Amino acid sequence: MMKDNAIPFLDLVAPHLEAEEELVLLFREALRAGRFIGGPVLDGFEADFARFCGAQHCVGVGSGTDALRLALVAAGVRPGDTVVTVPNTFIATTEAISQAGALPAFVDVDRHTCNMDPEALREFLETGCEQKNGRAISKRTKSPVTAVIPVHLYGQTADMDAITGLAEKSGLLVVEDACQAHGAQYFSKREKRWRTAGSMGVAAAFSFYPGKNLGACGEAGAVTTGSPEIAEKVCMLRDHGQSRKYYHEMEGYNGRLDAIQAGILRLKLGKLARWNELRRQNAARYDALLAGVEGLTLPHEPPWSKGVYHLYVIRTEMRDELQDFLNKKGIATGLHYPVPLHMQNAYSRVLWYGKGDFPVSERLAGEILSLPMYPSISEAQMRRVTGSIRDFFKTRG
Repeated sequence: MMKDNAIPFLDLVAPHLEAEEELVLLFREALRAGRFIGGPVLDGFEADFARFCGAQHCVGVGSGTDALRLALVAAGVRPGDTVVTVPNTFIATTEAISQAGALPAFVDVDRHTCNMDPEALREFLETGCEQKNGRAISKRTKSPVTAVIPVHLYGQTADMDAITGLAEKSGLLVVEDACQAHGAQYFSKREKRWRTAGSMGVAAAFSFYPGKNLGACGEAGAVTTGSPEIAEKVCMLRDHGQSRKYYHEMEGYNGRLDAIQAGILRLKLGKLARWNELRRQNAARYDALLAGVEGLTLPHEPPWSKGVYHLYVIRTEMRDELQDFLNKKGIATGLHYPVPLHMQNAYSRVLWYGKGDFPVSERLAGEILSLPMYPSISEAQMRRVTGSIRDFFKTRG
């Protein structure tokens, strides 16, 4: 149990109190209508979220993992294919690849942004693959490399111009893992305009887990895409492969987004732009309050990115000591993520990677620390967090 003056890592109460009466009314309407799966509430959320992302289509599903798995299958990834992503992400990214029947392959991340390093992707495609008829074939697995999944980690977009450019040359699909990036933007020099996460690949996956910038009151996810064919296939896949009731075009899954969660998400979507802006303001305040602290690396936002700070992640070689120091002062923190995927026990017998293969990801795993970050965090709380961090480094200067 946290002390009365403790600072939580995440506040899931404030946003729901803000919308409490609207949420209660929404639930009453659902009870009276008796429509819990599909229907106009789901349709309305899908239309609104597609518009928010600048995408033509949105399909609500049961979770972010469902979204990524179904997006891969619908986009054309087949069993035995290889899909490239990064080891510095949550395991859901690679679970979705494996559950689609494909094999994950990794490239390292950029040490500044913590997102996929385009140069590492270039090296993988040039030295780890053979190019045959415009397609990349993995030298190790002897299977076609069909897709790349850039992860927009911490609410910051990956360098999509560079990644999509490399993908196009090798005939790869680009499926965005936007599960932490609701509303994040990227300036495309190729197109000379800002693009929103979820609109830059053939498809994108979003999670609405309660702690996300746009969170449900339970599990939920969505696929966005510009392809009507992919959207139609995801619609069937989420509902047992049905084109209409009891007519199954393929085997699918039970991966639907229920109407009550869709209604909650639609209501909260109207507040998301303001909540994201508050996160950006809070991140700027953290930047100012922590400026000049030796031994501490702050988040890097490239000029082509407008992040939404799902997480505010600092780095220090004394991460464990700092986390313990803050915990004793009643300040909760998080680790995202302490063990890179290529070093997880889950993959020890199925993948060929080992310690030292991805040095940037491995170094980050020992240095990253996520500070309290949410729209309702107060300036006084942030000053207490940053003051404690400064105190820690003063005692070790």
